[in-house]
Amino acid sequence: MKKILIADSLDKEAMEQLKAVSGFEVTVKTGMDEAALVKTIPGFNAVVVRSATKITKPVVDASTNLEIIVRAGIGLDNVDAAAAKAKGIKVANTPAATTISVAEHAFGLMLDAVRQHGLANYTMKQHKWEKKVLHGTELYQKTLGLIGCGRIGLAVAERAIAFGMTVIGYDVLPFKTELAVKPVTLDELLARADVISLHVPKTEKPILGPAEFGKMKKGVIIVNAARGGVVDEKALLDGLNSGQVKAAALDVFAKEPPEDWTLIDHPNLTAAPHIGAQAEEGQKRAGLEVVKILKNGLA
Repeated sequence: MKKILIADSLDKEAMEQLKAVSGFEVTVKTGMDEAALVKTIPGFNAVVVRSATKITKPVVDASTNLEIIVRAGIGLDNVDAAAAKAKGIKVANTPAATTISVAEHAFGLMLDAVRQHGLANYTMKQHKWEKKVLHGTELYQKTLGLIGCGRIGLAVAERAIAFGMTVIGYDVLPFKTELAVKPVTLDELLARADVISLHVPKTEKPILGPAEFGKMKKGVIIVNAARGGVVDEKALLDGLNSGQVKAAALDVFAKEPPEDWTLIDHPNLTAAPHIGAQAEEGQKRAGLEVVKILKNGLA
């Protein structure tokens, strides 16, 4: 019998399929911090997480029978993959499952940044008719600069092209696509883009810091639905205050939930609590992919 710990909630259909697998014993225990995980993990052959639960080195070291760690989502920011590898534990994720969910969310943030939908809704619910205050711009014929041209970045590009935008892209790896996305250097992207959208893994230091903001067009729009920390939040706030950045829309933050709400309180910033992958369809695909991974990984 293989014991599987579900540390973050999964799609209902995926859970039903997982519990129906002969030879699997499934335990659901969510909301655990590191100390609780250290006490719980011994004896389990597999652990499944999403974004909330962190599989740290102490958790890995405390495991006794662990064979595989699965993250239902993109990236492995909350899993110490090096510690797992050192102990011979496999690590897997579901990088393609929520691509559409995140891409649509990022594009929605972009639309909100240029048309202020969130602020319009908020003021309407305060019974204020701010028609003369809420001015926006079109995305049509604007230049979108993608920093990161993997699955999600190119899915955003597809939607931007449908809106009549010109799309340029920068990535540390060469990218191939049939879409009309022109590869450029980072400096060229910063100089040309009307809107900059980030789609990169977590980085040791911000990709967009004070120097990069200084190279951007005045009135640029910034969208980040990738990872917190890839944009220097102080530099972004300075850009919003100076007008160098016209508006920004963020789904992710360096600290989640934030401790300092100054940036979020800025009137030209749209904020969401890291919900890019929180679409029903994406979570279903991720959950079903987890079932496949566990069937193969624990065979």
